Order: sequence, then structure tokens, then C-alpha cells
Amino acid sequence: MSESLLSTPRTPPRFSATFDPYTISQIHRAAATGIYDIRGGGAKRAVPHFDDLLFLGASMSRYPLEGYREKCGTDVILGNRFASKPIKLKTPVTIAGMSFGALSGPAKEALGRGASAVGTSTTTGDGGMTPEERGHSQTLVYQYLPSRYGMNPDDLRRADAIEVVVGQGAKPGGGGMLLGQKISARVAGMRCLPEGIDQRSACRHPDWTGPDDLEIKIGELREITDWEKPIYVKIGGSRPYYDTALAAKAGADVVVVDGMQGGTAATQEVFIENVGIPTLACIHQAAQALQDLGLHRKVQLIVSGGIRTGADVAKALALGADAVAIGTAALIALGDNDPLLEEEYRKLGTTAGAYDDWQEGRDPAGITTQDPELAARLDPVKAGHRLANYLSVLTLEAQAIARACGKSHVHNLEPEDLVALTIEAAAMARVPLAGTDWIPGVPGRGL
Repeated sequence: MSESLLSTPRTPPRFSATFDPYTISQIHRAAATGIYDIRGGGAKRAVPHFDDLLFLGASMSRYPLEGYREKCGTDVILGNRFASKPIKLKTPVTIAGMSFGALSGPAKEALGRGASAVGTSTTTGDGGMTPEERGHSQTLVYQYLPSRYGMNPDDLRRADAIEVVVGQGAKPGGGGMLLGQKISARVAGMRCLPEGIDQRSACRHPDWTGPDDLEIKIGELREITDWEKPIYVKIGGSRPYYDTALAAKAGADVVVVDGMQGGTAATQEVFIENVGIPTLACIHQAAQALQDLGLHRKVQLIVSGGIRTGADVAKALALGADAVAIGTAALIALGDNDPLLEEEYRKLGTTAGAYDDWQEGRDPAGITTQDPELAARLDPVKAGHRLANYLSVLTLEAQAIARACGKSHVHNLEPEDLVALTIEAAAMARVPLAGTDWIPGVPGRGL
């Protein structure tokens, strides 16, 4: 062999785009264990999201509001279609349902404290209502799930609204999971389950098979609560147009649409990454369904799944939502995935910011655990204050954007205030590609 060939640098090896290192590791794990992977958190794949949209600030054709002199409202009323006591919030940012079981008692208390401090609502999640949560939540939404764990009429009456959960964005069509490590004596007692045994929630309600039965159930819930409480229906992002229309026709006061970026305490990873559609793809379809029924703004629309900033909030409202709900972001605000705990996360085989084994109950932040020593690490007063700060920032950011677009209320934001950076986002959100009037798939809006 010649000297020149020996000295020629070798082309660096490349991983296959199909069989990348993560895929290979998953195949090895499945082959070694014979079981599918279960994890918490939300989808990690990159999908079109709010970052793919931009606002058109006011200049000549529209005038902005002067922030120091002109008001911009952020209040929202939820559930005034049929309920005699609708919910009135100071901000359109609410806290999504996360159960006691998935979260510790101090974490649930902190969520209530933080939400109440800024005048918004929090939600129970699966497994029932705890005294800490009800005691520290000015406005509490009670989730009515297929499992019916911890459900009783007294708690329905003690709640300020009821959310009938039909689906969740991280796992539409699938039930929830709570592994035995988190089934403490208290959790087991509330759910009437054996202590320390894995629990799987049902994926559909046991006493109905379709929208007609949902209408009957909503009627029952209204009778139990004397028609006082707003009734929400939560659906996972899958077929949002039809599901929203059916929920509204069944008598819902509020429809909650949860996109695939929404988190979960635990489920199969194959669900998280491969079932459902992005939040961005849900909003226009859900809002359009309500518009076609003549119910937009009469039946309120709440959007959840991957909301992180005030810009995300403003974009969801501009696309037709009345409010948003946050879950993962709220836990991070409480102190989860804190870099200060990096050493302890590394002991768990992960790193701060990537921790998704929430279902195993070993969270060093004391938030997604039932271990008494770990849970005691979380100060619910301090954590609640952190959450309140975060919610205030989200509200102020959304308000600042609305003013920049010349709006006197965040609900006055509209699709005309937005453009998209990618063809996919333009098609999903039904707004023009930036620099053009082209909306992909919309007749008459060509290049």
C-alpha cells in the first residue's frame, strides 16, 4: 500500500438517521427487559410550536397602546353559559390538573398558594381533593376522570368548577399510570387501592360510550351541584374540531384542549412521542368548531400543552383561546429540575432539565414524590411565591404584546396579528407565511 493512501484521513463514522444512538439504546433496553418504557414529562420530539409564530406590532397602520397610561385588561370569565356561579379570574393563565399521588402534598399546596396569590385557578387531577389543596386554593377545579378515584359528591359541591376528563394530550386514547413507589398509605386510602401496587387509570368512562352519554353525565353533575358550577370537558389533541363540537353540543360550559406537548406523570413513551397532534395544530380547529356552532366566546376554550412564556399565552389567545393552562412549567417554577440539585439528579442517572423519571418518586426537589423525607424539602410558602412570580410575569408579557398590537384587552388579539415562520406552522395556525399573504391550504390565499 502506498504511503499516500496510508496518510489519507479516514472519513469519520456517522450514525444512521434511522438507527441513531437513542433508538439503538431503546432496542437494547426492550430486548433486555421485555417491557415497554414508561416515563413522565411530555413529548421531546421537535414539532411546530408557538416559536414558529411572530406578532405584527403596531406602527403606522395601527397604533400601539402606551403602557404607562392606557389600560390593557387580562381578566377572564369561564363558565357563564349555564352555570349560575361562573369563575372570574384576573389572568388567563390557569394551573392544569396534576394529581396528589403524582405530586406531593406540599407541591399541591404550593400550586394553590401561587395560583390564589395572582387570582387564578388550580385543578385537582386524578385521585381526589386534599385538604391542603382546597384550603389554599381560592378557585379550585375538580377533575372528574374515568378512574373515579377519590370521587364523591361532597367534593364536587366544594369545588368551584368540574372538569370532565375525556382525554389528555400526552396520551389521547390511553389511561394514566401511577407506579407502586408512589402509592403511599395516604394515596392508597384516597383511591381505595392497595398500598405499593402499580395503578393504571381507565382510558374511558365506565358509564358512557359516546357524546349522548356525556350529555347525560353533564346533566347529572349539574343536578348534584345545583347548576352552580361550570362544567369543563377536557379532550386530548387528536380530532379537536369534532371533539370540541361534540363537547359543546353535550352542554359543556368550557372546552379544554390539550396538545401533545402536554406532560404526564407516567405513561408509555410510545404514547408520548407518537399519539396526538401538536398544540399549535389544535387551536384553530377547536376555535373553528365553536365559531361554526355560533358558540365562540360563549363556550370558553382553554388550551394547554407546552405553554412556557407570555408570548405563548398571547399567541394562544390570538388564535382563539380564552385562557391557557400550564402544568410542567408550573412544576419548574416551584423548583423542579433546578440546576442547584444537579449532583442529586446525576445520582439518578440524569441531569437537571432532562429529568423525566417523575413516575419513580425519587424527585430530589420534593415535588413529584411521596417519599416523606424528599417531600419535606419543599417549602410550600416559598414555592408558592415562586409560582406567583412566574404567573405574574406570564401575564405581564402577554399584556405587553397586546399593547404593542394596539389592543386594550388580551382577548382582542386575533389571527390577523400573527404571521408564521414556516409553512407547517402557517398551515396549522391558519395565519400567513411571513412576508406573504399565503396561508397553505386556504383557497384564495395563494402566493
